[in-house]
Amino acid sequence: MKNQTEYSITHGTLEHGSRSAAITGHLAALATILIWGTTFISTKVLLTDFQPVEILFFRFVLGFLALLIVCPRRLKGTSSRQELAFAAAGLCGVCLYYLLENIALTYTMASNVGVIISVAPFFTALLSHFFLKEGEKLRPRFFAGFLTAMIGIGLISFNGSALSLNPAGDLLALLAAFLWACYSILTGKISSYGYPVILATRRIFFYGILFMIPALFLFGFRLEPARFANPVYLLNLLFLGLGASALCFVTWNSAVKLLGAVGTSIYIYMVPVITVAASALILGEPLTWLTIGGTALTLAGLLLSQSNRNKTIGGNSNESGK
Repeated sequence: MKNQTEYSITHGTLEHGSRSAAITGHLAALATILIWGTTFISTKVLLTDFQPVEILFFRFVLGFLALLIVCPRRLKGTSSRQELAFAAAGLCGVCLYYLLENIALTYTMASNVGVIISVAPFFTALLSHFFLKEGEKLRPRFFAGFLTAMIGIGLISFNGSALSLNPAGDLLALLAAFLWACYSILTGKISSYGYPVILATRRIFFYGILFMIPALFLFGFRLEPARFANPVYLLNLLFLGLGASALCFVTWNSAVKLLGAVGTSIYIYMVPVITVAASALILGEPLTWLTIGGTALTLAGLLLSQSNRNKTIGGNSNESGK
């Protein structure tokens, strides 16, 4: 009787801890997406006088410096294999993903890029299933949620406009989505190393900035400090660097550690929803019934994709990091 009571107490404590970790992970992912969904507006403002590669470089340098100030400790004791994972994450999630996304926007419509990038959770699930030893099983509800969300995102993005295919731009956007999926899997693996999230994120930023340097020469990088005297440009760069980069990458990587790569990446479905809401509130863009319906379908797809994970999230919260 005593052993049974002890087991019940211990099991209940573990279950409560798992639920708390899951809630923390969901809140971290949601907070991240709320900020990332508004970055389009800041980027749009900065593109008036900045090249895409300049915005990318400045925001991540600011992010790196912010993380260095917050936690000046060095990340020590890493193996060559772990450093390779950090470098790959920096290359995929910091350098190539944003670079390809920005280049895709110069070839095709933003609506195309928005829909294609939202395929990232699907790629993440496939990579997790086929390349991780204990990857998450692809259940029917995940596919149903994916299709529901994609229909909703399509309604939001193509609201009042026809789909215009551009093979070059659309292919770049698809590749960017795949690279973000690779980043999600890599950060799941990095989380299993047990390093503090801020130090691990800063190391990823370091490699991302390092890989960015060749692109600066290819895409006409200009320093021009006078541009930073414009308070509008400065505030938007600070928002992207401190908020969308330093803060959000830490919260996103924390969510991956708690929920796994697949469970966290599903929140990407919400990016177009947040962007539409922010555009309506900040830029005064109109909301139509098609947009509202698309938003409802996207949120329904998110809930449907997550529903099959709620019962096992406590036991497999780090399935992507094993």
